[in-house]
Amino acid sequence: MRFLLRPGWLAFVAVVIGFAVACYTLLAPWQFGREAQRDAEQQAIDASYRTPPVPLADLVTSGTGVRPDVEWRQVTVTGTYVPEAEGLVRLRVVDGKPAFEVLTPLRAEDGRLVAVDRGYVTTTGGVTVPSFAPAPPGTVTLTGRLRLDETDPQNRPVQIDSGHRQLYAADSRALGAATGLTLEPGYLQLSAGQPGVLGPLAVAESTGGAPFTNFSYALQWLTFGAIAIFALGYFIRLEILQRRGRDRRGERTALRQALAGDDDDPPPAPERAAPDETPLADRYGRN
Repeated sequence: MRFLLRPGWLAFVAVVIGFAVACYTLLAPWQFGREAQRDAEQQAIDASYRTPPVPLADLVTSGTGVRPDVEWRQVTVTGTYVPEAEGLVRLRVVDGKPAFEVLTPLRAEDGRLVAVDRGYVTTTGGVTVPSFAPAPPGTVTLTGRLRLDETDPQNRPVQIDSGHRQLYAADSRALGAATGLTLEPGYLQLSAGQPGVLGPLAVAESTGGAPFTNFSYALQWLTFGAIAIFALGYFIRLEILQRRGRDRRGERTALRQALAGDDDDPPPAPERAAPDETPLADRYGRN
């Protein structure tokens, strides 16, 4: 087993053990966590279909914004759109096509400002903003789902392009900073048929038969970790067997050379036993 102390074997063992540890402590738990998060989100969506909409003020206190425990709940709010503070969320994909989501603030009757996701508009050029219907004037009553703010991992600033503010995430904080308005944290995702809605974003209710994709990925990482450990043991055993085979072949080769007289110094002749000088009568007894 001294061969395991060689640099190549040490590196190989370290890589395999490191990969197995990562599978069991990082990759599989990460997928289990994503599965739990996805399942919790789907349960919240399913519950929202069974719960009738309630006024926004009943679920969201002014100034606190949307909380995780009320995300996806359906609410109603009455107010007036503020189209001059509108922003577009770029780099969206809907049904395989590039799209923009339209965020338009709404000034509610109680004075709070709420970002409203009016849905999407598709674009053929990817970066060219297509024409879309403006938000309707006057007082409107909206029904939609509460959503938490998204976060742009790269923290890219809001930019003006094609005459529109363009964001990289559906984030009321970024829109408020770009317009100077104090928007409530979170936003309202409009349902189909609401005043000002464009292409309504799909909200899928569970059918009970959805595959546990992340759970399957977690099991795969656990399997990969086990295979890595098994492969390490297999290669070590194979190396041991190969070394034993080489040693045995070397012994047989040396023996054949000795028997064929190939050595420069022939092996010494075996010593013969000295003749027994004891008289026969003493060895075999006297009659």
